[in-house]
Amino acid sequence: MRTKVGIIGGGPSGLMLSQLLDLKGIDNVVLERQSREYVLGRIRAGVLEHGFAELMREAQCGARMDAEGEIHDGFYIAENNKKMRVDLAAHTGGNSVVVYGQTELTRDLYAARDKMGGTVIHNAEDVKPHDLKTDAPYLTYRAGDEIIRIDCDFIIGADGFHGVSRKSIPGDVLTEYEKVYPFGWLGVLSRTKPVSPELIYAKSPRGFALCSLRSQALSRYYIQVPLSDSVDDWSDDAFWDELKARLPDDVAARLETGPSIEKSIAPLRSFVAEPMRYGKLFLAGDAAHIVPPTGARGLNSAASDIYYLYHGLVDHYLNGDDAGLDSYSQKALARVWKAQRFSWWMTSLLHNFPDAIPYDQKLQQTDLEYLFSSEAAMTSLAENYVGLPF
Repeated sequence: MRTKVGIIGGGPSGLMLSQLLDLKGIDNVVLERQSREYVLGRIRAGVLEHGFAELMREAQCGARMDAEGEIHDGFYIAENNKKMRVDLAAHTGGNSVVVYGQTELTRDLYAARDKMGGTVIHNAEDVKPHDLKTDAPYLTYRAGDEIIRIDCDFIIGADGFHGVSRKSIPGDVLTEYEKVYPFGWLGVLSRTKPVSPELIYAKSPRGFALCSLRSQALSRYYIQVPLSDSVDDWSDDAFWDELKARLPDDVAARLETGPSIEKSIAPLRSFVAEPMRYGKLFLAGDAAHIVPPTGARGLNSAASDIYYLYHGLVDHYLNGDDAGLDSYSQKALARVWKAQRFSWWMTSLLHNFPDAIPYDQKLQQTDLEYLFSSEAAMTSLAENYVGLPF
């Protein structure tokens, strides 16, 4: 098989790049290790920055997002039984975010790929990139007992943190930066009316909590838990009781509870791999960087990678210009590190750290008080939350 761009990973990043390239007449093939049903079963983030929403529309995949997604022009930070609103629109010249579940977004991208007859190969086992430093790279994968080869011009690694792409870069070339946080998020999805029309980030002596939503009938809630906890330690009733204890009284009083549809614990980490290019291999999304979910930057950081790759590949094939591809790693990493800083800051501001000394706690409190006393600080928060320009 021969194609121009081989994409490893059939999640939203790989699918979006595939769709955008196809719209420009650039052949590509997507290889995904899991089944489509498995990919669509992943419960992930649902806050899309302004630029991500625009990219979905450019990919001709934004109709359902625009019809069913919720425009949020603000959110709340709660502490000491009071809520303070962050007015995103007022501090960013009218920008906002879209609350739209990643599962639905991925479903829309699959539908678009099907409509255009895009090649997305599922259950592709043992995917391996080869000859990355040559002008003739290729991919191999196993289908049953058969090894299939795909020759291509470029390979895009959008196969997540545990994928093969980053591992294909030699250790003496790759530098990895990582911070592991001493806690995780226990998340519950429930068919209940959201407690608030806008997200609530709650700082509490008992730990962090987040009230989020997927729709007006589907709520997503999180609480900070020790890494030693497991899902089996938390019954639904125990979760709801703890969540209420971390929220302002008026919010807790109107919280609608119900059986969990999905319950999981996600450890929090910050991770960046440099460079994001090795020969004809380009890393994108979680294959190259991970952020804590506190600032809603994970999927959105992946979208900026795809934006840069898309324009770089279009310039290469349609204009004979390689400047975008040559500067990809540097440009992508500049934005990635800004997202890392913002996610680290939000995480540090709102969580309880088990090893924090009184000095640390005082600084954390002062940082929060400064945020709500300074227009400049609030503008910085809002600009980062809606997404910095690509």
